[in-house]
Amino acid sequence: MPESQADIIVLFGGTGDLAQRMLLPSLYFLDVDGFLPEGLRIVATARAEMDRDAFVEMARQAVCERAAQGLCDADWTRFAARLDYAAADATRPEGLQALKPLLADARRPMFYLALSPSLYGRVCSALADAGLVNERTRIVLEKPIGRDLETSRQINAAVGAVFSEDRIFRIDHYLGKETVQNLIALRFANALFEPLWNNLTIDHVQITVAETEGVGERWPYYDEYGALRDMVQNHMLQLLCLVAMEPPVDLEPDSVRNEKVKVLRSLRPFTRAEAQSSSVRGQYAAGVVGGETAQGYETERGQPSPTETFVALRADIDNWRWAGVPFFLRTGKRLPERRTQIAIQFKEVPHSIFGGAAKADLTANRLVIDLQPDEDIELTLMNKSPGLSQGSMRLQAMPLSLSLLRAYSGPGARRRIAYERLLLDVVNGASTLFVRRDEVEAAWRWIDGIAESWRDAGLAAKPYAAGSWGPAGAFALIERAGRAWYD
Repeated sequence: MPESQADIIVLFGGTGDLAQRMLLPSLYFLDVDGFLPEGLRIVATARAEMDRDAFVEMARQAVCERAAQGLCDADWTRFAARLDYAAADATRPEGLQALKPLLADARRPMFYLALSPSLYGRVCSALADAGLVNERTRIVLEKPIGRDLETSRQINAAVGAVFSEDRIFRIDHYLGKETVQNLIALRFANALFEPLWNNLTIDHVQITVAETEGVGERWPYYDEYGALRDMVQNHMLQLLCLVAMEPPVDLEPDSVRNEKVKVLRSLRPFTRAEAQSSSVRGQYAAGVVGGETAQGYETERGQPSPTETFVALRADIDNWRWAGVPFFLRTGKRLPERRTQIAIQFKEVPHSIFGGAAKADLTANRLVIDLQPDEDIELTLMNKSPGLSQGSMRLQAMPLSLSLLRAYSGPGARRRIAYERLLLDVVNGASTLFVRRDEVEAAWRWIDGIAESWRDAGLAAKPYAAGSWGPAGAFALIERAGRAWYD
């Protein structure tokens, strides 16, 4: 096994939802495809008392739910041989004693904390006090890291007291999606786009993360964070950074992350005036989604709440490349469709040589990057309509598509779970797709400014019907800038 590769993975919260839905299936598929190192062991731990056989059966059921083609007996037998389980209280050194025999021969352990971020500091301290950390140990942290800048600093400081920054892997699973990574290739592997990727040719950018599901049983968590802290602070700002960052000198971790931090530091701070004109808060009420009746957030929660389940923002990046180009962000629960999308709207041609109907048909180019449910990159270009016409020619918009679904849909093709890429990178010690501490804190600084401006302006969450695209104010926000949402 190469010196850079982890030799054991310990999943804290191994019986929880994240481990069962995402982490264990991802590790299984990596093993099937031959990406896991020979001899790598996977140990799950949680407080629940359970023997190894019971956990292996639990893992088998979890993997079965994600394996569209079913399990191959040989593949499962090989993967199951890697698995083990130990009941432990990860917040106390004495509670971790059950892990010691399993880690006795490990030289490069990898700890994955699929736990509440409020426990990160205590778990790291307990691991160190129990003697389970060495100079090669890696630790993986799930978002959100804190609820604001102050709590984020506290958590990062507690983790940093045990682990050096190069051994801390902060996961944002959006960065593991194929189309997100393809955005880097699109921008920096093609000479076509870079000369156009600026305020001279781009009119505006839209980033949409829409979900049809409600909060449901997750309301205790959601009531504390809301859409701003849950979605904008991490997923949406990561997408914004990849669109807006300058070309890095290479793909080394710090080269990429340095450029992302520069974008975050260039975001124009929100004031009380911006809160009213450049942001909208919403909370879903009863409505219809996908033909089915949906309850409102407060009904699910059982009592009134000021928490926002929808946010729309105008973000401005104050640097030479993006001065004057608005970035419109929107995210929400109980919207009409599930969609994660980046739309790059180019400016209109400076002068149209076409007259008559052709002039009316002429529309500006648009680059649309779909992340889910389908992975696609589509560039809309103007084309002459086929056939004869009296007088001026007719034009029509035509899409050029780089659909991953169509391009890689042969026999055996499978859409990978985003966590597969990220887990593989941690195993191999590659940190490019992970978030650095100063990056997290720069994002929180901007988000805290928005939350503070909301408080100063007394901006309440406006109700919107489940199944709609949010409050009317979201449409007014973009229309004030002379644009419209791309739907």
